[in-house]
Amino acid sequence: MIAKRTGRLVVLTAGPAAVCLALGLSCPALAAEGGKAYQIDLTQLNDSGSRGTAMLSIKGNQLTVQIESEGMVPGQPSAQHLHGSTKGHDFKCPDATDDTNRDGVLSNTEATVDYGDINISLTTSGDTKAASGLAVDRMPVADKQGKLSYKRTITVAQDVVDHIKDLHIVQHGIDRNGNGMYDVQGAGKSELDPKLPQEATAPTNCGMVMGASVGSIPVGGIETGGGVEAGDTTAQSAPQGAAVPAGVALALSAAAAGAVFLVRRRSSPAPERTEAKGAAA
Repeated sequence: MIAKRTGRLVVLTAGPAAVCLALGLSCPALAAEGGKAYQIDLTQLNDSGSRGTAMLSIKGNQLTVQIESEGMVPGQPSAQHLHGSTKGHDFKCPDATDDTNRDGVLSNTEATVDYGDINISLTTSGDTKAASGLAVDRMPVADKQGKLSYKRTITVAQDVVDHIKDLHIVQHGIDRNGNGMYDVQGAGKSELDPKLPQEATAPTNCGMVMGASVGSIPVGGIETGGGVEAGDTTAQSAPQGAAVPAGVALALSAAAAGAVFLVRRRSSPAPERTEAKGAAA
């Protein structure tokens, strides 16, 4: 029991957002002082079994994107992007009914009608422009268990800051024939680039920031852009929620500190009543 609580202590001291991501909880979105943050819950597309949680944190023109997902194709890169609009158009995550040719695979082209074109490419290095959407050599790679961890801070244009709730995350990559890799035998060639299998570009999950549209189709063409040259980058290892004032984040930080205090008290031979008192604090 002590070892288990100690492990939890490490998570708590990492910050409230890390608690949500590490424990897979649907926690309120939190922000650093002076900023805003949003949680996105990623749910499967193409019956992929993929799911995850993402946090978008904004301070000034610095956007930090953190994603923890599972059910990805092991050992394969996952193209991932912020899709949507910064010009007032409404988009949503697609579903199986968008498979208009009824071939059993929801392609990116079919899904784009609902989730919009790429606004920012969530690469691990280099630029984050829409044109890097298929830069699979700069996209995160899932581990042997199909888990993917990503974190990066980039500089974004003001329209992204102003319309962040109109953007959403899509990750790509499916394994239709179950052979543990992307190949043309699974679903043919990609309609985006014939050099890539359809499995590599088909969407595997999607998640929207609370406040984005849940049904409107955009008027006019689908615009792209929004990502600019990359800013500071954090190491890559490798919510559905509304923005929360910084004061709330500080309050939860205090709660986490209280939990740390509780764990330390539990490691000592204090009576049960003392533990309860520490928890209340």
